[in-house]
Amino acid sequence: MSVLRPFRASDMFKFGNINLDVWTETYDLGFYLNYLAQWPDLCYVQEAPSGRMMGYVLGRAEGSSLEWHAHVTALTVAPEYRRLGLARKMMNVFEMVSDEIYKAFFVDLYVRCANSLAIAMYEGFGYSVYRRVREYYGTLGIGKGGRDEEDAFDMRKPLSRDPNRRSVRSNGREMIVSALEVS
Repeated sequence: MSVLRPFRASDMFKFGNINLDVWTETYDLGFYLNYLAQWPDLCYVQEAPSGRMMGYVLGRAEGSSLEWHAHVTALTVAPEYRRLGLARKMMNVFEMVSDEIYKAFFVDLYVRCANSLAIAMYEGFGYSVYRRVREYYGTLGIGKGGRDEEDAFDMRKPLSRDPNRRSVRSNGREMIVSALEVS
């Protein structure tokens, strides 16, 4: 049993068990507060009955015209709570809000190309690779203090405003762009 609820500022002091995971990107407190202030309805936590944080999702809405979309900045589940369907539950709510409230054309997210488990999970959720972004995790100073230069897959899932699925492509793994082209 657990509850999915809106992310609160006080949750930032309780998610150490989640953010210690090697695949989880961590940010400074101001970053999290900015998301909570601008897009509170795209930020959720999964909480155990004991009050222990099980996972969270943070996102934002961005773009314009046919590129108006919701972006998943972080989705993570504490190692001890994985394989319980919590990520799917958080993504379902995120996608519903993105579709019904923000009227987004698609949801996108970036995942390290080496994170094969996450890639398979997102594909199982209906996402596909739109493009590969060279050195995304180093060039833009994202992740691990900007020390690495790992590529990312930009993965997308069309929502109801995109019935023709123009926001996805079948050959996304072959479409390679520079990180500077997506900033």
